[in-house]
Formats: sequence, structure tokens, C-alpha cells
Amino acid sequence: MESELEIANGDATYDLSSILSSPYRDYLVRNNGDQVKFDSFKGKITGLYFSASWCGSCQRTTPKLVEVYNELAQSKNFEIVFISSDDEEESFDAYFSKMPWLAIPFFDFHARGKLNALFGVGGIPHLVILNEDGKILTSEGVRVIVENGSDGYPFNAEHIEKLKKQDEEAKMNQSLKSLLVTESRDYVMTSDGKKVPVAELEGKTVGLYFVLATDDECLDFNPKLIEVYNSLREGGESFEIVMVPQDEDEDSISEEFETFPWLSLPINDTCCLKLVWYFELAAIPTVVIISPNGKTLQSNVVEAIEELGVKAYPFTPEKFAELEEIEKAKREAQTLESLLVNQDSDYVIGEDGVKIPVSDLIGKDILLYFSAHWCSPCQAFLPTLTKAYQEINKNNKRLEVIFISDDTDQKAFEDYFSEMPWLALPFGDKRMESLSHWFKVAGIPTLVALGPTGKTVSTDANGFIMAHGAEAYPFTRERIEEIEVWGPRARAFDEESKDKTAAQGWVCDGDKCYKE
Repeated sequence: MESELEIANGDATYDLSSILSSPYRDYLVRNNGDQVKFDSFKGKITGLYFSASWCGSCQRTTPKLVEVYNELAQSKNFEIVFISSDDEEESFDAYFSKMPWLAIPFFDFHARGKLNALFGVGGIPHLVILNEDGKILTSEGVRVIVENGSDGYPFNAEHIEKLKKQDEEAKMNQSLKSLLVTESRDYVMTSDGKKVPVAELEGKTVGLYFVLATDDECLDFNPKLIEVYNSLREGGESFEIVMVPQDEDEDSISEEFETFPWLSLPINDTCCLKLVWYFELAAIPTVVIISPNGKTLQSNVVEAIEELGVKAYPFTPEKFAELEEIEKAKREAQTLESLLVNQDSDYVIGEDGVKIPVSDLIGKDILLYFSAHWCSPCQAFLPTLTKAYQEINKNNKRLEVIFISDDTDQKAFEDYFSEMPWLALPFGDKRMESLSHWFKVAGIPTLVALGPTGKTVSTDANGFIMAHGAEAYPFTRERIEEIEVWGPRARAFDEESKDKTAAQGWVCDGDKCYKE
């Protein structure tokens, strides 16, 4: 038998009774407490299912696996053993009660840990399938079963390769029907429970919206998607959204669905998980665009919808190329006034709230300082920025900084701004959101440098100042190339700003805070 610390490999052969037993246990258990000797499934194809009750993906995978197991267990040579990652026996028992197969007993922590190490389990759900002789057939059992169901049997390399070729052919012939229809269902649902045949959606541009009801990013994105959906529908566009819910809690998503104007796959439908694998989903929320001919047009347009709204429709490559040219022209024409002046405001504020017209700043070098009082890396960076600002302006005022706050209340803004010798946008100013989008600010502190004409010189001026202080001025690439890149100052700052507390919904890592 292999060492307990040896990582399993495809060429090894494992004696299941040896790797699944322990010195004081020679059996597995069923969810009714029955003990089952290893001889009962000797010579069977066996799946080792690493899973846990607290894992949302596991909760979505298990029903599909139960369905496949029930189809195969009676007529085929197939068994599954559950290896739990639960910490509490009550949770283990409740989760195991849904499973018709065998398990390592909860009390045998050592055996469960040994198997995780032996098979190099880095994440769950994870399904390793071994043949009758104990040789690994696949370590991607979850994907094989979710994508192919019982058709994946007997899970050997030749059969899986055959299925992959069939999948490739199916993708070439993809249609809305092949994506959304199953043997038992040919419809999607409205929020009030009415069934809409998938056939009625053919010929439309369809967005498949992968969503988790309780996910903060989904909750933030929903109002924008509703706005875009309603605008397109009211404008007579042939557009529909079909929600692909990823929640295991039916109550939470049902309550949220009632507020949505679009359609949905039934909650916990087998298609919900299959489509995750089919589109190789990398993030939540995701909106996949299916063209009127049923082919995939875009793999994710969430960012485009957030930034461009209805302008992104119909989400074609030609439309995005057109918008890119428009944005390029806007950036080439960028001025300080185009960034900071709108119908509501044409000023920034100084000490005691004094209004300073934007026109007074034209011709100066400007730093836009995206920051917040609660952000520990921002607090650590402020003295460095203040020192550089004062040194640059020592002989004459060549540089101005405009603080753009992400604080959550007026007092925090005022307390933080009182520490700064420069200007700011008023607290809660709408320009903050448009500037964040324009410069794609992903974390704070961010320091954007503008030249005398108002054009962008750098979106990483804080990095230049951390490394070089006032010497980095005027923050052009040419200037940075003249001086040493990333010296001891940056490393010292990075150490100073680590492991500090962030505001709720944010995480601070090194010299930046990012939204979770």
C-alpha cells in the first residue's frame, strides 16, 4: 500500500479495503447506521465523493449524483463512498441522510484526512472514480457526471474522450433548445409560476443570468440589470433574460425572483448546474448572451452592462468595437472640464467647504485621489502623499490633489479631509461614481495623474510616489524610466499597511483595499 502522504496518480492501483479502512474499523456505513463490509462492493467501479454540508456547490451537485447513482446502482457495477469534510456530526448526519450510498463514519477523522491527502483534494465537491481493480479512471468525476449523467458510465478514458467529441459537436450545433430543454421539461418560468415554452424564445437575443440570491455583487447588479431589461423591452427589442439560479435555498431565491421581470429555470433544476460546467463559469454574477441563432455571442457582459447600460445592446462584437472606438475618441478628447464639470457641479471644495471653480485648475498637473478614512492602506499612504505634495509645491504650486472619497458618512469624510492640505469633491458627489467607472478604479488608494491638458498621464501614481516620493513628478513613464524602479520605500510601505482592518464588504491586502 502507498504511503499515506503520497498523492494519488493515474498509474497507481489502490486496494479499496486498505485505503478506506483503519486499524479499528473494517466497514463502511449507510445512513440508517448499517455497517457494510468491504467485500460487498469488491470488484465494482467506485466513486470517492469528497463533499460537505456547508459547501453550496456540493449541495447543488449531490442531487444530480443521487439521480445518476440510482440509475446505475441496480443494473450496473457501481458504488459511491462519501468522505465528509464536515466538522459537526449533526451536520454530517443531516447531509448523509440524503445519500443512498456508503460513507466513512464521521468519527474516523484520521481516515477522512488520509484520503484527502492521498488523492490531493484541493477543493470540493470532488469525485475520484476508480475501476474494478482500483485504478483511477478520472479525478474529474463531478464534471463528467454533471455534464453527461449516467451516460458517463463506465467512466474510462476512451468513453470520456468519445463523450468530449460528442460535446464538441453539440456545441457546434448549439441551440436554445439544447441549452434549456431537458427530457422532462421544455419550458421556463415566470415569477408568478406560469410556464413559458422555450420554443417561444427562439429567434430572440437571450441573456442567461447566473445568480446567487444572497451574493452581495448580485444584489448590487440586479437593479442595473432590471433597468436595462425594462428599457430594452419597452423599446420593443427582441430581448429576454432567463435566470439560472445557483441557490440551494429555495425560499431565498423564490422571494428574490418575485421582484424580477424576467424568466427563470426552475430552482434546483438539473440544467442549472450543467450550464455552469458547460460555460465554464468563473464568476457570479455572469450574464451569457445567446444570439438569435442559438449560438453563444458573449461569455459574460456584466461589466459591459454596468458601464454602458442599454448602449451595449445587442452585445455583438461589432457593437463592442463601435463602442470601443467611441470611448477611444472620448479619452483622446479628455479634459479636466470633461471629467469634473456636469450640469449639477462645476467646482471642487477647499478648506471650510470653500467652492473652487474647476476652471481655476486648468493648466495644472492634477492628482485624483480615490481614498477613504476607514481604509488602512489609505491611512498609511496619506503621510507619504502629503510629503510628496509639499515637496513638489515647495517653490511654486505646480500640482493639485483632489480627494474623491469612498467614505460612508459625512463625519468620516470631514475628519479625513481635515488631515489633507488639498481639495476634494463634496461628500456624496455623483461625480465620484462616474470617475471611478471612467478610470476603472478596482481598489483604494488609487491615484490618477492628469497632465496640464487634462489627459491621463498615469493610473498608478500612488505606486510611483510610494517608490520615489516627490522625485516621481510629473508621473510620466519617461520620468519613471529615469529613476530607479520600486526601491525600499515601496517595500517598507507594503509591510506597514498589511493586516489592517477594512470596512464591511471590503478586504485590504498589502497596499490596496478591494471590494469583496
